[in-house]
Parts: sequence; structure tokens; C-alpha cells
Amino acid sequence: MPKRDKGPVKAYRNIEFLTGRDARTLRILAEYLEPESRFERYDVEDTIVFFGSSRARPADDVDGSESPLHAYYRDAQELARRLTDWSKGLSNSKRRFIVCSGGGPGIMEAANRGASEARGLSVGLGISLPMEQGVNSYVSRELAFEFHYFFMRKFWLVYLAKALCVFPGGFGTLDELFELMTLTQTGTSRRPRPIVLYGGEFWNKVIAWDTLVEWGVINHDDLDLFRVCSTVDEAFEFLTGELTRLHALEGGATVRESP
Repeated sequence: MPKRDKGPVKAYRNIEFLTGRDARTLRILAEYLEPESRFERYDVEDTIVFFGSSRARPADDVDGSESPLHAYYRDAQELARRLTDWSKGLSNSKRRFIVCSGGGPGIMEAANRGASEARGLSVGLGISLPMEQGVNSYVSRELAFEFHYFFMRKFWLVYLAKALCVFPGGFGTLDELFELMTLTQTGTSRRPRPIVLYGGEFWNKVIAWDTLVEWGVINHDDLDLFRVCSTVDEAFEFLTGELTRLHALEGGATVRESP
């Protein structure tokens, strides 16, 4: 007997259509709506985002002498652990500052690892790249994401961020840093966010901030948009102090900013 025709495929089950050019808008929208739904389900509203090189490695994974880049892995891990412990100890249980990273290896892995050691949730916003396979194993399973579109990943890295800590990194880290700095400088993003550039020996060599001021391409006041820190203690004190000041944590009150 001939097989019975099952009829037409529903549009939302048509894989050929959904993965084709005509459904690009649907795929972009899905990368907004699905993370939004998950963040609401797990009550994630405030994140502390870590950026940095995917090439950093923990000392026990490195042969020979430890390079400065690999030493930053340890610092990112420790800073994320301390920030997670601090957040869990806040008197207002509704205000949780959750460590978030791009989900990959290196500094991103170190941040998620530190949060995991403190028994806290952490977010990993991964991106599909040929050289990286999935999110690192320290990301909380329920908050592990894989994005196709870089701009949607960037949106979620910034939208929930209440503070940012930028470790030494390459093109990707610099791209993310300068986009954030531009949003802050121009007032496009109205949410106040403390920004730490971690590692003075790196940032003061890579970017000649005074030269930018000297040439008049930025104002001297723009240097106040960030703080260069070179120790975990310094970064921790600055970030927790600013988050306490900006979000009225001492009195237990919460402040919700408009988008």
C-alpha cells in the first residue's frame, strides 16, 4: 500500500525554512526571546560581566614558566569567587549580582570557575566559532547559552550588566571594551556601570590614554569612565563600593533602572 501523505508541514516545524535566509528575522528574535525567558525563570536581573582573552590558562595547565597572561587567569578566578561570596551575603535577597562571561575558555572560564567555587550561579553567553566548542564546564547548566549572532550576544552581555571587569585580551576584548565605552561616553546607555580595566601593566601599554587626550579626540573627563586596577583587592573594593553606592545596598532597598 502507498504511504499516506501526512500533509503540509507547519511553518514553525519547517527546518528548511527556519534555517534559510527568509527566516533570519525569526532567528534574531529567538536569540532575544529565549534568553529573556530563561533569565526571568531564574530571576537573573543583575550581572557582573568579565571580559578577557580566551588564551589565558591556569598555571597547572601551562608548561614552563608562567606568563603574565596566565597569571591573570588566577586573578579573574579569585575576583569572581569573592564577588559571588559578597553578593550571596547581601541582606536584600532580591538583589543578586551574578557573574557573567562570554562562556568560552581563558579569562571567561576563570570567571565562571570562581563563581562555581563560591557555589553561585554564573552565566555563559557562548558564540558559535570554528575554534571554540561550546561553553566551558563551569557555567551553570541552566544559564548556558549558544549564540549565532554576535550583536545579539553583545546585547545580552551589556543589557543586564551592572558592572564590568575587562582583563587583558585581543581583538574581541578590545571590540567589546570600546563599544561599552562608546555607549557610556555618549550617554546612549543611561545605566551607570563601574568599569574596571584589570592589569595596569597591560592597559597602560596597549592604550595611550594621555595621547588620546593630548590629541583632543577624547576629553580628560572621559578617563573617569573607568578605573585601572592591578590587584584583586583593589578591583574588589572598587566594584563592591560602587555597586553599593549605585544600588542602595546598605539599606536593603533596590533600584531598578529603565532600559
